[in-house]
Amino acid sequence: MAMAASQPREEKESEDCSLLPLVHDIIKCMDKDSQDVHQELAKLKAKIQEARELISNMPGVDSSPPEQQQQLATLREQVQTKNQLLQKYKSLCMFDVPKAS
Repeated sequence: MAMAASQPREEKESEDCSLLPLVHDIIKCMDKDSQDVHQELAKLKAKIQEARELISNMPGVDSSPPEQQQQLATLREQVQTKNQLLQKYKSLCMFDVPKAS
């Protein structure tokens, strides 16, 4: 359940990382010589800080690319081994698998 609850939040966060609307608002304020430009700049700065925090909290960011490649290779080997074991166990016919009718 926690996984299902976190997925919409992750999608929302990825949508919220767009800086373009804030930059557009800043440009509009500058074109109008509005005093709101400082407020819009503060919003942009806060959004950039949020993005930095999201990036720093991502799994694997602290690993170098070669370390990530090694982890990926290890995980692929594990999947291959598990698939081979699964095929082996299926071929043993030890399980009574009910057939869908």
